[in-house]
Order: sequence, then structure tokens, then C-alpha cells
Amino acid sequence: MNYSKKDFAYLFDNTLLKPSATEEDFKKICLESAKYGFHTVAVNTGVVRLCSGLLSGSGVGVDAAVGFPLGISTIASKVQETIGSIADGAAEVDYVLNIGKLKEGRLDYIREEMHAITQICRERGIISKVIFENCYLTDDEKRAACEIAIKERPDFIKTSTGFGPGAATVEDVRLMKSMVGDAIKVKAAGGIRTLNDCLAMLEAGASRIGCSAAAAISEEYFALIEK
Repeated sequence: MNYSKKDFAYLFDNTLLKPSATEEDFKKICLESAKYGFHTVAVNTGVVRLCSGLLSGSGVGVDAAVGFPLGISTIASKVQETIGSIADGAAEVDYVLNIGKLKEGRLDYIREEMHAITQICRERGIISKVIFENCYLTDDEKRAACEIAIKERPDFIKTSTGFGPGAATVEDVRLMKSMVGDAIKVKAAGGIRTLNDCLAMLEAGASRIGCSAAAAISEEYFALIEK
């Protein structure tokens, strides 16, 4: 794959979601993201306003993690969190679908939830991403979620939160991409720490990478193309 430095950096949602993160940590990641030109900084909704202010004029957006990381909050709660994060300056929203409801076969619930959140984002010109948390799902459950996504049309479907017991896999990216084709993009996230990991996900069909190692991976790529 042949990317310019700018285009490669723009593949990343530079992520800081750990509960112990301080304001100083958020300042640091925003400065880093502006320096590299990453697509977004992905953070919990409580610091969207802070990061939006820090990134103002940089060209880097804020990606709000809604219902994160468990996905078990109500639809109404996720809707309010989505609306609030957009009001605070989020350019993108990644929400965790209700994993338990999907495993129960409550596809009506998953569809209602996805419709509610993607519609809010669409009306406000905000990118929406649905996190499946694939490590808990069977392949049939992943396919069922993909089929709902094809109808509801979020901008992305996403492999993982990075907080579950399993990380993104090439196999899952391929499965998701095979289901949605070009209708919806795929974001790989969780456990992506090296350039080889990143390139494997892109080769499998991912269009966006979420990770906390975006700077290190970018430097590895820059060194490679400058040889």
C-alpha cells in the first residue's frame, strides 16, 4: 500500500480512553494529533469539550465514545450522550451496541438503537460508527449486526472497544467488509500496536484505524517510505 505521510496519518483515530487520563494527558494527545494530522482524537464524552477547544483550527476532529465501553446503557441514555457530545464539539461518534441484546437475538432492539443514534448523527452532519465488540460475538451474530447496519447505514462499523478480552482481528475485518462491501466503511480498533498490525487491517478492508499507538506506527511508516 502506497500512502503519502499526510494520507497515512489521516487514517488514524488517535485514542485516549483510559480512566486514569488527566487533563495534561489530553493536552498532550491533542498536540500530538495536530502535529501528525490524525483524523480525530478519540476520547470519552466527558472531555469532548476540552479536546474540541484544544484542537480548534487544527483540522483534527474529536471522536466521542458513547455507551463506552460496555454498551449496556439504555437507548435513551446513549441518545442523550450522543446529543451532548455533539453539542460539546464532537465531529464523530463511536457507540457500543448492546452486546447482551444482540446475543439474546433481540435484533429489533439493536435496529432501534442503531436507527436512533445514526439518525441523530446524520441530521447533524456527524460521522457515526457502531462498535460490535466482536470478541463476545459468534460469526452469525456479527453477520446479523452487519445486516442491520446495511439497512440503517452508519458511516462505519467497528471491530472492538479495546477494553474487551479480545482485540481486532484480520478475520473479523474481512468478515465485516465482505458483508457490507462499499456501502459502509470498517474501522479496526483494539490491540493494534505495530505497523504490520495496521497494514494487515488495511489490507483486509479497514478504512480507519483506532489505536493509542498512532504516533509510533506513523513514525515507523514514515521511516519505511523514506528508505
